Amino acid sequence: MTIHPWLKHSDLNAMSEAVYRKGAPLSNCWAFIDSTARLICRPSQDQRLYFSGHKRLHVLKYQSLMCPNGLICQLDGPYPGRRHDAGILRESQLYEKLEALAMDKEFVIYGDPAYPLRPLLKKPHGGAALTAIQQEFSSSMSAVRQAIEWGFRKVI
Repeated sequence: MTIHPWLKHSDLNAMSEAVYRKGAPLSNCWAFIDSTARLICRPSQDQRLYFSGHKRLHVLKYQSLMCPNGLICQLDGPYPGRRHDAGILRESQLYEKLEALAMDKEFVIYGDPAYPLRPLLKKPHGGAALTAIQQEFSSSMSAVRQAIEWGFRKVI
């Protein structure tokens, strides 16, 4: 990811406020990360690289970072379908670029459970014995992060 010249701390603040106004419990979340798998024909070579055990199909994967205003500020890919979201995050070096952008660690992004929990990357609480507060947090964040799914339909 190039640190986009148009993406400034004031923009991150405005986007965080927009996410919070939509019902997110986080007041500093400015974007959402996810990956999507797009079906391809079975390759004649390297079939195992493109086979997604999760989807049970041959796919190409893409990773996106979407802002609440509908802009996709980062789109990486394609990656072989076998790659896990956490591996794509590592390979894309997106997290390192986010660290450079949010120098004071004030702003975070939010992803699904497939992503690793990091200081600048939040995800839903996991496990079977969640408290009511944890359940409410995950439910509220899930509702506001739905926008990233709509973004994939626009471009891929």
